[in-house]
Amino acid sequence: MKVITLTDVAASIVVFLVAIPLCLGIAIASGVPVAMGLVSGIVGGIVVGSLAGSPLQVSGPAAGLAVIVFGFVEQYGVAALGPVLVAAGALQVLAGFLKIGSWFRAISPAVVHGMLAGIGILIILGQAHVLMDAKPAAGGIENVMAINDSVGNLWSNGITDQALALVVGLASLVAMVAWEKFRPASLRLLPGALIGVAFGTIVTAALNLPIARVTLPASLAEGISTPAVADFLRLAEPGIFATVLVIAVIASAETLLSAAAVDRMHEGPRTRFNKELFAQGLGNGICGMLGALPITGVIVRSSANIQAGAKTRASAIMHGVWVLALVALLPQLLGLVPLTALAAVLLVTGWRLVSLHHVRHLFDHHGWLPVAIWLVTVTLVVTQDLLVGVGLGFALSLMEVLPYLRNRLRIDSAEEGETISVRLGGSATCKDVPALLTALEGLPANRNIRLAGRDLGYLDHTCAETISDWVKRESRTGRLVEIVANVRDGTHPRIISMFRRYQNEARNAPSA
Repeated sequence: MKVITLTDVAASIVVFLVAIPLCLGIAIASGVPVAMGLVSGIVGGIVVGSLAGSPLQVSGPAAGLAVIVFGFVEQYGVAALGPVLVAAGALQVLAGFLKIGSWFRAISPAVVHGMLAGIGILIILGQAHVLMDAKPAAGGIENVMAINDSVGNLWSNGITDQALALVVGLASLVAMVAWEKFRPASLRLLPGALIGVAFGTIVTAALNLPIARVTLPASLAEGISTPAVADFLRLAEPGIFATVLVIAVIASAETLLSAAAVDRMHEGPRTRFNKELFAQGLGNGICGMLGALPITGVIVRSSANIQAGAKTRASAIMHGVWVLALVALLPQLLGLVPLTALAAVLLVTGWRLVSLHHVRHLFDHHGWLPVAIWLVTVTLVVTQDLLVGVGLGFALSLMEVLPYLRNRLRIDSAEEGETISVRLGGSATCKDVPALLTALEGLPANRNIRLAGRDLGYLDHTCAETISDWVKRESRTGRLVEIVANVRDGTHPRIISMFRRYQNEARNAPSA
């Protein structure tokens, strides 16, 4: 049994401070009582943290699913959400048992980041109304059309409550952004979201402003709502069943992408993706039975966990314990928080999901086609529907590689003294990502690697990013990764460019 270290305890407190405003804000963005977000944070910490395949990843309610939940609750009611999460969790558990976790990593980065960017825009459009103490609409277009009404309420009869809410929300936003930009090094682990919410709460309480605040039940038990049998029977409705599939797929993809990012941030044990899927599925099933929100692995909490020095899963578990203790012992403290301050937190979260930096990265390294896929995905997620946007983006990414799908990827390895030579040949497309990762991650840890692509005829951007991430991660551990970039005449120009980039990454990556 591993001993809990002081660094794990300290990290758990940092993650707790990050998680509280997010649990509250995501519940508001999802159109449900805030107790549902808090219960999900507790389950994500204690249950998923205990079983996760990624020990340093932290799970909880995710902004990426808030838009889906909001639209679902508006159409079907909050009572129907529990059975959906139970069914989605069961699919995740099944996916873990069938060992298909690695396949989620084969989804085009352009599609994944396009989906997240679309969700980020939808969050911004919706929370702009909450910032002004108004109720958001279910869709992006509807929120744009309703903005005049929300703005009109600010000055209808002098200084209104809505105007006061906007002032507090903007002040919270400025405090949060300013703290993250100018905070002293000694307080670098204190999250900006907490500063923004705390500032808005203090201003609201000190001036006794008449603006909407967080509403909590008298006890956490009152916030738990177990689904009835009749609610489970509604899973046969086509719209509800479709939501089961959407939540299962998106929650799994977001979790595993977050886990892959977490692996790049530390040198400890790598993620066991199928075990992670099982843990997430079990957590979502429990959240469904408790009437809470869906959970995923969340990069914001996870990165805070690693930066705070966490060494084991104990930090993730303890952060859930701290959330439970706060809700059980000091619920009145949360009741002071104004909704507009939480909206400010989500505006920043939404902007970060848009990630224009990633679009620039796609264009610089892979050209205009992945950027076009990203743009189509974003546009349709915002204007139509998340499933439509992701579906069309995925179809376009397959069309990009369609001529090369029949030419399989060949991976050959041979020992050359202290070095293992890995030669790639054929066509490397998104369908080959699981096999490619299995081969690369299965290489002995104590050997140097020579990676050559002389025989590659095609390399799509999904495989290219997979190789790039692996090269950077391995180079940071101190492993010598030699990239053979002088490929033969007639090789695809993208491959020459990519392998030269890998060579630079391997050369410049800091060692552990």
